[in-house]
Amino acid sequence: MGILLGVLFTCKRILEFLPNTELVTLLFIVYAYVFGKKTYIISVCFTILETFVWGVHNWVIMYLYIWPLLITVVLLTRRWAGYMFYTVLSGFYGLFFGLLCSIPYYFIGGLSMQVTWWIAGIPFDIIHCVSNFIIALVLYKPVLAVCKKAKIIMEGNID
Repeated sequence: MGILLGVLFTCKRILEFLPNTELVTLLFIVYAYVFGKKTYIISVCFTILETFVWGVHNWVIMYLYIWPLLITVVLLTRRWAGYMFYTVLSGFYGLFFGLLCSIPYYFIGGLSMQVTWWIAGIPFDIIHCVSNFIIALVLYKPVLAVCKKAKIIMEGNID
């Protein structure tokens, strides 16, 4: 699990110069699909590492529910969903990321602050949507294959 966290954290760092372009969503989708509930632990550890790097702010609260929500969606759908479902989910998650992130602002400044914060970020959410969709379209299958092989190795089922 530590290696999976390291890959996640490193991929986030490598792409942080590109606005709203990240592999985190794809990796959480694939990790949840392959490794199941253990992915919740990775999401908490990821949030802790991000907090060490960037300090404590409102986004810490957001990460504590945004990533587990995505993991839960994957866990509830992985028996029947496939490549295109998760590619579209990745895009939609990028599109609605700002809406999900706006929830704490309701408690800080009311509905007007929440809506204002969300609307101000819509251009970034559109970029996030498009980049997530393209990344998942291109990388979902190869990342899934690597993670499935890693799981077999981790379980000691390889000759």
